[in-house]
Amino acid sequence: MKSETSTHEVTQLLRAWGAGNKAALDQLAPLVYREVHRLAERYMAGERHHHTLQPTALVNEAYLRLVNVRQAEWQDRVHFLAICARAMRQILVDHARARGTAKRGAGQVPLQLQETLAGGGSRQPNLLEVDEALRKLAAFDPRKSQVVELRFFGGLSVEEAAEVLKISLRTVQRDWKLARAWLYRELSRERRHEA
Repeated sequence: MKSETSTHEVTQLLRAWGAGNKAALDQLAPLVYREVHRLAERYMAGERHHHTLQPTALVNEAYLRLVNVRQAEWQDRVHFLAICARAMRQILVDHARARGTAKRGAGQVPLQLQETLAGGGSRQPNLLEVDEALRKLAAFDPRKSQVVELRFFGGLSVEEAAEVLKISLRTVQRDWKLARAWLYRELSRERRHEA
């Protein structure tokens, strides 16, 4: 658990960085590196064994994307981790598309979504399928899509997701449950169409 001092320090550095202080980023990086690397490891755990990106490379790619963010209004450490999770998801999706995995099944590797798709059958969806399903969900219910992104991809707790989204714990729990059911149904439908 983060100490109150380091959490406050991270928040102050994020706000200074968001206001344009480049030196704040140099101080911030070592404070959040371990948590961001843990997010990357979580993402990479669902990828194929010989993936060309490794967790450290994923962290570096996310850093390069975030370093160019101008005048961000960072709320706190949890908000920063949520943005990192989103950046990493997009990097992996872009990487999958660039490698040609969008072709019907060519080289696609299943993404392990045990918690999201418990009982989902023998074939697990791949990252591109999940990304497409989340985009569909976001089109009519952006908050539920954000809850999935924060909880599953970002590894945030219910409490942390509630804090980022500024909603109640019960709302996050309800959205998480409904989003998982919707994703299961949507991804199952996609599998039936492929058969």
